[in-house]
Amino acid sequence: MTASTTNDRVGAIETRGIEPVPDNERHGHAGQMFWTWFAANISILGLPLGATLVAFRGLNIWQAILVAVVGSFGSFALVGVLSLAGKKGGAPALTLSRAIFGQRGNAGPTLISWLSRVGWETITTTTAAYALLALLGIIFGVDQNTVLTVVCLLVFIACTLLISGLGHATIMWINKWATVGFGILNLIVMGFLVATVDWNKVLDIHAGPASGVIAGIGFIAAGTGIGWANAGADYARYLPRSIPGRKLVVASAFGAGVPLVLLISLGSLLSAGDKTLASASDPVAAINGMLPSWMAIPYLIAAFGGLLMSNHLSTYSAGLTMITLGLRVPRPLAVGVDVVLMFLGGIYFMLIAKDFYGPFSTFLTLLAVPISAWVGVILVDAVRGREYDPVALMDTSRTSRYWYTGGFHLPAVTAWAVAIVVGLLFTKASTSDTDVWFAGPFADSWLGVNGLGWAISMAVGAAVYAVWHRRPRTVPEAPATSGSGSGSTLQEAGR
Repeated sequence: MTASTTNDRVGAIETRGIEPVPDNERHGHAGQMFWTWFAANISILGLPLGATLVAFRGLNIWQAILVAVVGSFGSFALVGVLSLAGKKGGAPALTLSRAIFGQRGNAGPTLISWLSRVGWETITTTTAAYALLALLGIIFGVDQNTVLTVVCLLVFIACTLLISGLGHATIMWINKWATVGFGILNLIVMGFLVATVDWNKVLDIHAGPASGVIAGIGFIAAGTGIGWANAGADYARYLPRSIPGRKLVVASAFGAGVPLVLLISLGSLLSAGDKTLASASDPVAAINGMLPSWMAIPYLIAAFGGLLMSNHLSTYSAGLTMITLGLRVPRPLAVGVDVVLMFLGGIYFMLIAKDFYGPFSTFLTLLAVPISAWVGVILVDAVRGREYDPVALMDTSRTSRYWYTGGFHLPAVTAWAVAIVVGLLFTKASTSDTDVWFAGPFADSWLGVNGLGWAISMAVGAAVYAVWHRRPRTVPEAPATSGSGSGSTLQEAGR
């Protein structure tokens, strides 16, 4: 397939699906990863994360800032390391995962990843619709009703579909320029929010225990980078192989780290004087209530735009994941199917369900465990220098090099399953103290109480796979291609 048929240029519909990008169609630079992850993290959903650190985890502002720096930069450095597979193999993350789990064994991680994507998209879409409803109420004085709710959902989804449907090149362009615009608006809003901080209360808060800092880092990592770990390769697959891996890791870490540290730190400051934000079911309304009335319009525009930046990335990845699962449609149609599901989810949670954030956040907490288990296995395989066979990746029949045993690569699939079980032993999913969905036998331990079941799952997945599958992949699996090379992911990251 030639560059002219893939149409990977701004404003044109990207026709490439999940098939690997050949070397002669690679373009771009490492800085694109900076703008990609900056765009994904400028939404106001970062503020409640910071509020939780102070209100519920007992940290002071200096500890909260330290947690924000380590958790944000560290987790997105991991995203950067995982995105190197996209540069090496030229395909989306879950498509490359076929080489590790087998053509059939990869279905489990892919399905979980897709469910997680749709879940976060529904949360983002619903939150953005509430922001748009509030904006219309201020400008035109109209009250929320069923028709207006549906219209607001459709407007946000149409914006998402326009960007995600066009594809990679348009997304890269939008990420840079729209992020600058919405980022400036966010800075203005943040400046007014800082003016509401009760500095006496902030400075009077005593430091929390070191264990709280460790748990806080895990909490921030789980709520930020870990959620994007299975999508990094989706945006690096068009990059030339010659780009040093170190630059991708640094660009990813700083692209997400800069906005997240600012938002999380501000959320911590706000919560020091008022714990309302940490427990608010609607963070958009809670933050709006802290601002002077005349600031509501720029704030709600910034909120809507920031949520859109995150949502179009998630939707793009979800479309690729659906194709990897076996949906036999062109990539733009896969995105269309995804936004229909997103719309139905928004209708349910805004017009039918009485509670939205509680149950859905609980569901996504459970999904973090199998996603983390997948990350652990993928990291070990990447460190051992995995090379990808582009023909075998797309061959889902028994003749594929990645068919293994009945379509399953048993070391990877078993490690993933064991890691999920162990991680769930330390996991508790609940919407309140009385409404417990699931609680593992060790959920009341320190690790469980501090929500580190996902971290245990990642460690166990990596350990089991490393012990069982000891033979390093030192010989390239694919025929030599222009610009290809061997060597481990860690070696690449250090170049």
